[in-house]
Formats: sequence, C-alpha cells, structure tokens
Amino acid sequence: MAFTLPDLPYAYDALEVSIDARTMEIHHTKHHQTYITNLNNAIADTEHADKSLDELIANAGSISPAVRNNGGGHWNHSFFWEVMTGDSMGGPSGALADDINATFGSLDAMKEQFNTAGATRFGSGWAWLSVSADGKLQISSTPNQDNPLMDVAEVKGTPILGLDVWEHAYYLRYQNLRPAYMQAWWDVVNWNKVAELYNAAKA
Repeated sequence: MAFTLPDLPYAYDALEVSIDARTMEIHHTKHHQTYITNLNNAIADTEHADKSLDELIANAGSISPAVRNNGGGHWNHSFFWEVMTGDSMGGPSGALADDINATFGSLDAMKEQFNTAGATRFGSGWAWLSVSADGKLQISSTPNQDNPLMDVAEVKGTPILGLDVWEHAYYLRYQNLRPAYMQAWWDVVNWNKVAELYNAAKA
C-alpha cells in the first residue's frame, strides 16, 4: 500500500505557545512527507508492499535500514501530531495520573526523568513514555527514528507519549536550547489522547 501524509488535527499555529507555526508547517509538509516518500519507494514492488505500518515497524530491523529509518519516521511523526493539542490540558487525571504518581513519585518527577532522557539523547532521536509488556510505565529514548515498538529497541513497550528531539523540531525558535524546547512542550501535551493510549495499552 502507498502511505500518505496524515492531516494535522489542528492548525499549524495552534501550538504557538510552545512551537511556532513555521516549524510545524515545515516539519509536517517537508520532513514527514519525505519519510513517507522514501518509505513508499523502499517497499514498492517488494514482499512488504502490502504490509501495514505497524507490521513494518515491528520488524523494521530485519527488513532494511530504509524501512527502519523512514517507516519509523512516518510512524513516529503520525504519533507525535496526535499527542499534542492547542487546548489547555493542565495535566493527566484518573488512572493515568495515579499510575504516574505511583511509578515516578509525582508528575513533576516523571517530567524531569522524561526531559533528562530527551536532553541526554546524543544527536537526533526521541524521548518516550510507554507501557511495558508487564503493564508498567517506563521512560526511554531512542536514536534517530527508532521507537519502542521496533524489534531493535533496547527498551520495548507501547508508546503513550513521545517527543521529537531532532533539531528540526525546535531550531527556529529555540536554536540549540533543546531543554528549553522540552520544558515548553509540556504545555501542548494532549493528556486526553495520552490517557486513551494508556487505557488501550493496559487493556
């Protein structure tokens, strides 16, 4: 199947409090689209042409570097857009909030550990909050466009929150100040979506 660029669930300027509209537009229409184009080219006329994105991701390390990098880029960005919102959310509630407090001590402690994972990722990559196979919350980071669903992931799990820490995600506003970008990003996290993903992962 040929993959296509998903629409954003909000306008490019909806996250302006944390991420400027020009960065969102370039990130979506240029970077994400390039991953999709390259992924389609990588699987065209191969045994993988009709596989779903989830199937490709799960076996990315054993298929090819092109599928690992570009399939990961498509999956990660599609996920990233969905876990952000222009609506003020405050923070998590319900079972998700209880689990965060039980696992990390507090929401602030979780954010600190998550930010550290992203800030200390050398070069380009992602920070993740995921649910492990035994149902526990965990924080990790991955290089490049890897994610916890991949067969090559050091820490495997089901992502419920992810942050792009490639420079193209923040450079126009924050330049080299990745920690400042990460701190500001919490203001646009879509906690309703994170809770939905959490409940599905726990089910």
